[in-house]
Amino acid sequence: MSTPLLILDGLTKAYPGVVANDGVSFVIGEGEVHALLGENGAGKSTLVKMIYGLVKPDSGSMRLRGAPYEPAEPRAARADGIAMVFQHFSLFDALNVAENIALGMEHPPAMRDLAARIREVSETYGLPLDPYRTVGELSAGERQRVEIIRCLLQDPKLLIMDEPTSVLTPQEVAILFETLRKLKSEGTSILYISHKLEEIRSLCDQATILRLGKNVGACVPAETSAREMAELMVGSALKTPERAGRDFGDVALDISGLSLPAPSAFGTALKNLHLSVRRGEILGIGGVAGNGQDELLSVISGEETTTSDAVKFNGQPIGHMGPSARRALGVLTAPEERLGHAAAPDMSLTENALLTGATREGLARNGFLKWGAARAFAARIIEAFDVRTPGPENAARSLSGGNLQKFVIGREVLQRPEVLVVNQPTWGVDAAAAAAIRQALLDLAAGGAAVICISQDLDELMEISDHFAALNEGRLSAPRPTSELTVDEIGLMMGGAHGMEVAHV
Repeated sequence: MSTPLLILDGLTKAYPGVVANDGVSFVIGEGEVHALLGENGAGKSTLVKMIYGLVKPDSGSMRLRGAPYEPAEPRAARADGIAMVFQHFSLFDALNVAENIALGMEHPPAMRDLAARIREVSETYGLPLDPYRTVGELSAGERQRVEIIRCLLQDPKLLIMDEPTSVLTPQEVAILFETLRKLKSEGTSILYISHKLEEIRSLCDQATILRLGKNVGACVPAETSAREMAELMVGSALKTPERAGRDFGDVALDISGLSLPAPSAFGTALKNLHLSVRRGEILGIGGVAGNGQDELLSVISGEETTTSDAVKFNGQPIGHMGPSARRALGVLTAPEERLGHAAAPDMSLTENALLTGATREGLARNGFLKWGAARAFAARIIEAFDVRTPGPENAARSLSGGNLQKFVIGREVLQRPEVLVVNQPTWGVDAAAAAAIRQALLDLAAGGAAVICISQDLDELMEISDHFAALNEGRLSAPRPTSELTVDEIGLMMGGAHGMEVAHV
């Protein structure tokens, strides 16, 4: 056992209706990569917020290098050598890299000196950055580099990373892991949160498992299989998604020659895009974040309309229709941004169920809302998709990210779509919940629906999709049978290293 860096002793934090952390204790050693594992809602986020000074524990204590550690705010945590890279980036698109990093510093040096330091540190750790590039022009992987370099400039003793590889290609993950191993060799400790268990096995020295807010055990990841870790997290056997044999039917959704300008200065234009998806088929679309995924979903959902015949459902043009008209036909979508786009944060789950389910679930009549039916629909989603919440009257923002994701996907699946397009369906979701969501998509296709799964999770695309196409800078590659591809080939296609020829399905 290495020398203890941070000792957590009996940390407890409760909120109305839920105990987020219940007497959690464990030790992070110096120069150790320590994984924090658990289902969605297990208490991981609350725990790291207490370490980083964002949340004050109700009881329990922490010791950092033997001294009492009670950060009143993140600034105090940073002063004590604790840095954190959040799952959601906090960067200003219109500012350059150096300006963004300066905003996170208590006493930033002159911009010329800071830019030189950014170049030096980023190259030392294998994450080269141009300090004068505008952040809005960066890929998701490059944006993450900004967040990491911002932390490394603090010379941290402990670096907390929350789902750091969710937006990266396999090649970018390999670069990141080289950086983390270099930091470890220099004595920096890393607290690593991820649902990608094979990555945990490759990188981490120790793992602590949380379940329902409690520390239920520990393991050495290199000596534990991914399935064993998943089952420790959920406390039961893990069910693997099953693919039933499917026959493809007629083309349900067809997009032909679609070109649209970028919706904003930092958006992505769609360029001569073609795709077709048949009933019973799952088309997987991969791409590094920011290559047109949101724009493609907006065109299919009806949030972005077009007067051309480029978008057709059952052979009929629907490009001019808005979202409600398309939903009535059976074309449903679930966007990537769950809190704010897929769900209204301050509305209850009942109200959020009503927002997209009113037409297909008959939740309104003659201008009057049927609240009883809406509550029943929300309750059905909660039960069918095992959404951990006290009830349908709870606000969307009260759910953990993974549980809100289960609610959003369940809300669309239970409306019996003829076409369903999902963007990042298992983003930030634990292994058991991800398996359940993927099974729901497979079952939907087996029932005759056409499914498009836009994802950056290559294992997910390999597991459920029949055909795969890569989206890069607004262009879509010719689809290929997924069974003929390897994960590395898909990663290279997502990075644009395949010529990006455009063709019909």
